[in-house]
Amino acid sequence: MHEIHSYLLGYTMPDMLIRLCVSAILGFAIGFEREYTSKWAGIKTHMLVALGSTVFTILSIYSFPKIAVTGAVMCVGDPSRVAAQILTGIGFIGGGTVLRHGVSVYGLTTAASLWIAASIGMAAGTGDFDIAVSATVISVIVLVAFRKFQNEFIKPKIKTHVPVKVSLITKEENAQNIIDHITHNFEHILELKKNKYHHEEEACRIIAKIDIIDKDPVKKVYKMFNKIDSIESLSIEQDLHE
Repeated sequence: MHEIHSYLLGYTMPDMLIRLCVSAILGFAIGFEREYTSKWAGIKTHMLVALGSTVFTILSIYSFPKIAVTGAVMCVGDPSRVAAQILTGIGFIGGGTVLRHGVSVYGLTTAASLWIAASIGMAAGTGDFDIAVSATVISVIVLVAFRKFQNEFIKPKIKTHVPVKVSLITKEENAQNIIDHITHNFEHILELKKNKYHHEEEACRIIAKIDIIDKDPVKKVYKMFNKIDSIESLSIEQDLHE
């Protein structure tokens, strides 16, 4: 029976240790880049994801198939069933790295790096080291080289999302016209309110928080309000509390 079991498993402990070590090293390579750029998931997370995928893949291939002796030795079971669930499980972990702030979403690249780390771990678990190493090298190139490309050629041209706080003073009789001007010219208004201005009886203060998507949001807001002659005092600043 021992000979039958060894025949079905078809692996040795040194072989499995090599697969686990390769998986950990490749997971480290991707995790190092994420850690170096101060992302939520770093070296330990990527190494553990890769190692876990390798372990599940090894178990799925070698440990779970059943032995049946009916005149011949057979393996009964689908070795891909457990490995397939790795994709489902990694989706849960990757989802935890994605955050939303206003209209912006952060963490998608880190979630994708965890996903590729899991696939690399699966490749190492099957012994396909060529695929695992190649995928790791390409992934690191994408994360490092393409980030520099983005910073150099793409990001300077991208309009950024910034909450801007506007505080202005005007006569009470002009307040509604200014409020109408704000609602007409700005699509994402987070807050808009009017208060009494205690220093002047006939004056009021209008406070607006506006979500601006532009390369220079403060400058854009200033140009819009600078066209209004009835504003007596105007203050515009980025809302750092958002």
